[in-house]
Amino acid sequence: MARLLSEYEKPERKHHEILFMSWVGWVFDFYDLILYTFLVIPIGKELHLSNLSLSYILGASLAATAVGGVIFGVLADHYGRKPALQWTILTYSLGTFLSGFSQDFTSLIFFRVITGFGVGGEWATGQTYIGETFPPKVRGRYGAFMQTGAPVGMALASIVGGFLTPEIGWRACFFISALPALSVVYIRKKLPESDMWLARRAAPDESAALGKFFSLFSREYRKLFAQALILTIFDMSAYWFTYSWMPGYLNQQRGFSIAKSALWMIVTQAGGFLGYLSFGFFADKFGRRPAYSVYSVIMALGLVMITLLWDLIAANPSLILVFMFLVGFGTGMFSGYGPLFSELFPTSIRNTAMGSAFNLARGVQFLTPVAIAVIAERYGLGGGISLAALFALLTGAWIWTFPETKGKRLES
Repeated sequence: MARLLSEYEKPERKHHEILFMSWVGWVFDFYDLILYTFLVIPIGKELHLSNLSLSYILGASLAATAVGGVIFGVLADHYGRKPALQWTILTYSLGTFLSGFSQDFTSLIFFRVITGFGVGGEWATGQTYIGETFPPKVRGRYGAFMQTGAPVGMALASIVGGFLTPEIGWRACFFISALPALSVVYIRKKLPESDMWLARRAAPDESAALGKFFSLFSREYRKLFAQALILTIFDMSAYWFTYSWMPGYLNQQRGFSIAKSALWMIVTQAGGFLGYLSFGFFADKFGRRPAYSVYSVIMALGLVMITLLWDLIAANPSLILVFMFLVGFGTGMFSGYGPLFSELFPTSIRNTAMGSAFNLARGVQFLTPVAIAVIAERYGLGGGISLAALFALLTGAWIWTFPETKGKRLES
């Protein structure tokens, strides 16, 4: 009997192809979602939308990721990781393309919901793909490699939103952002299906697709799923309280130009790239739980300094950049979810559990940009964003309710 890809001593070409295409899908998944935050000012001016209306649109797209995460998670467990990866990329690319045709609040929110629906499915599918095919001893670091697509996607959105938009307009930015759909051709022709999923599919007790989702609430899994959902809600809140209005915070409250705001966001994402990349090595060496705690404290420190204590460092731009870098570096804890959830849930419901926990938590963030806009009326955008520090610390504490899963072999 041929050995599974996860049983190889070290990753080979097939592993790297799976990693690369999962990474590409995540780069543009995150890019398509976050690009909107860099376009809110020109969109608001042209379509005559208030900050609160623009927040509702972002919130709706985040809520849609919850639906997409559940549905595509179920589809991936039933039909395979490879087709689900293609479907998610096509869906979010279509939504982004259509966003360029928006004429009012209603059409824009509808197209952004389509984008969010596709965005919700890609992350879990890619992380499950990697978790099932890479050797256990390096699962953490390669899951982290995929996660670096998030800061790369945000940096790309910073460049397009900050520098290209003034030249070609926000509509054209949405149109060109549909190009990643072409990657589906490569996935279809080159990538192998997860052999662990194929082996599990052949089992005689394979359950119906809808049953996979409801099994998360069975006596066997409901406590674990609840723990996973709470962890991701805390961390997602930390992330979206930070980034949903960060470009607007720098522009409106700190007086930065759109281009300068974009440059400073790129610094944050440079920290994010290194944080995402290093988290996997840290987690593989010291464990999942210590890694989450250390990175959450780093993120919280950076957030407090660039919001509540801004006046203490305002005279020293270099120091501000250091703390913005730390904010990004601390978000590296998102690299832990793919390996952690792969190790917690069995193959039969792995993608469903991962997609549901991650994206239901992201869907809850529907209220986050709206909450910040409301808080900002009294305390400024910085006051709303500062709440992210609290959620970062809650993440670092809650992880200790989980068992340590470092190096665990996955069941087939």
